[in-house]
Formats: sequence, C-alpha cells, structure tokens
Amino acid sequence: MKTELTLYDQTLTLHRFPQRSNETLQAWDAGDEYLITHVASLSLPPNQHILILNDHFGALSCWFSKSHTVTVMSDSFIAHQAIKQNLMANQCPSITLTNTMGSLPSDIDLVLIQVPRNNRHLVWQLTQLRQSLSSDCPVIAVNKAKEIHTSTLQLFSQYLGQTKTSLAWKKHRLIFSYANSKHALPTSTTTCWKVENHPIELTNLPNVYSGEKLDQGARFFLNYLPSDDTLLTAIDLGCGNGVLSVKLGQLNPQVQLTCVDESFMAVESTRLNLLNNLAPGRQFECLVNNCLDGFADNSTQLIICNPPFHQQQAITDHIAWQMFCDAKRVLNQEGKLLVIGNRHLGYDIKLKRLFGKSQVKTVASNAKFVILQAIKQ
Repeated sequence: MKTELTLYDQTLTLHRFPQRSNETLQAWDAGDEYLITHVASLSLPPNQHILILNDHFGALSCWFSKSHTVTVMSDSFIAHQAIKQNLMANQCPSITLTNTMGSLPSDIDLVLIQVPRNNRHLVWQLTQLRQSLSSDCPVIAVNKAKEIHTSTLQLFSQYLGQTKTSLAWKKHRLIFSYANSKHALPTSTTTCWKVENHPIELTNLPNVYSGEKLDQGARFFLNYLPSDDTLLTAIDLGCGNGVLSVKLGQLNPQVQLTCVDESFMAVESTRLNLLNNLAPGRQFECLVNNCLDGFADNSTQLIICNPPFHQQQAITDHIAWQMFCDAKRVLNQEGKLLVIGNRHLGYDIKLKRLFGKSQVKTVASNAKFVILQAIKQ
C-alpha cells in the first residue's frame, strides 16, 4: 500500500485515519491526482483562496496549502482527523477546517469538490455555493466516471449553473461549473417524516444516511430493542439520525443515552430528534467521534450498533471491527452489545472471535438482516 504521493517534484506522505498497521487502502485516489494535475495546468497566481469540499483524507488540503489559502469543509470527523494528521506530518501551513453546516467564506477564488455519495448533501452544498459565489468563480468537482450520471450533471446545472465535464482519466472525470444559474433553486435544510407504526417523527439534515425514509435494517431493529427497568446507561454507536436512540429512550425512560457518529450532521439530527421525541428534561449526550475513542473502560450496560460497511467510496469491514472492539472495552461486565447487519457480512463470526462463542446469540433474523447479541464476560 503506497503512502507517498509524488507529483510535480513534490512528495506528500499520506495516511488514513486511524492509522492501522495492516492498512490496505491508500489515503488518496486518482480523483485527487486529477484535480491536482488540472489545477496545476491553470497556473494560478499564489495565495488564492481555495475552498475544498469533502476532502477525504487530506491530499488536497496538504497539496494546496503549500501555495494558497485553504478552507476545507467536511461533514466527516474521520476526515477532519486525517487532514490534521497529514498536515502535521507534512509540515504544511495551517488551513481553516470546518464542517459543511458552517457558512461559506466570502472571498473564494476557486472551489474544489470531491462529489459526496449522498445527493441530498451534494444539493445542499451546491445551493450554498450558488448563494455565496461570484458568477466567475470556477467550481471543479471530481468523482469516479461510473458515478457521474446524467442526473448528477443535472443537479449541478439546476442548483449551481453552467456545467460541462472532462474526458475520463484513470476512471475519473471532472465536472466544471459556475454559480450563474438564472434562478437559485430553494432547498430545505431538513427533511421530516413520521416512522410508521412507531410514535416517532424524524428531522434529517442533508448528509444523514437514509434521510428520506427509514432504512430496512433500522426498521427491523426497532422491534427488538430492550425494555428494562435496570438499564441505566446505553450508547448508540453509529447513531445516524438517532431513530434507534429515540426508540430506546421511549422504552426506557430512566436510561442515560449517549449517541455517537462520525458525521456532524448525523449527530445534530440525533440531538434534534431526541429533543423532539422524548419527554422534556431527558438526559442525553450526542458526540462526534471516531467510534468510542476516549470512552472509559467498563462504563456502560448496553451498546446498540448498526455498523456502516463503507468508508468514503471503499467497501470495508474495518469500521465494524473497530466498533466491536471498542464496544467490548467500554461495556461493563455482563454488558450487552446488540448489532444488526446484512446476513452476508458474517458479523457473528467476528463477534464470536471477540466475545467467545458461547456469549453470542441470534436475537432475530429475516431474509436480509440478522440481529446479534454479544455479552461481555
């Protein structure tokens, strides 16, 4: 696995976050290289203000900080940590780093975008750019060619302005656009809807997973959350919009809830949904974090978890494994981890390896999902 990116006689040493001894995935891709190469061809004057949206692990942030003023906006806490780590490792100048709920700078000269997986998040970002940019400020986005559909280009045209694309290079394409559409299309910051068969109404910010409807896994999981008068502490690890936290809080009025996700928008959505769906005065905490970093050992009775199996564009199971390891550490003796996953992911094998074969059982399953319980001994 390569850790050094070399272009134009400049070399960066780049790592994903958190660093793993057996890492198999690079901290940059051909999309980063394509953007860097294209911007280099523009021969920009020094000290331009470059806004970078959704930098994955800091390749763009590090590269352009050497010659320009850089502002980076990302909804990912993991990306934030990787960017900070790689800036320090490469002795780069400081940048401004914030999340995508913040206000855009007013003096941007160039915008670079790694196109997000979530179209609602993309529309949100394009809308903010349309409202803030001058019409002559170039916007250059990149994604895998197979992910740039006609509908993707239509979103750029509708919500930003004049749009065209490049030829493919190493299976990636660039999108060139300007904020010059005749009319700025309005878009709502949130989507709101009720959960069928449950007394829950959810508010979802743009980058929340399944922000337009309840995903099938969460729908199945809702029916198997425990109601237990002795349950005093619980963590929702990878909370998303907080629907599981809300239901667990409704079933257990006495429980102290802690909700954790690496998405700033997910954590804020969870906070809003707990406030709106639980009784006034309920105690809870919502945290942006890398799994359970910094949580005390042996400190909670229950952890519920619906793990992701993507990091950026890569399919990977290392996030689930870190969640399971962290959960075992943070659970107290006889504490329980409840996990839902697609049947084909084989989470039962991982949990039995970690907790012991006799400590893992299937709570429920259907044709697509399985809910597993692991008890810490």
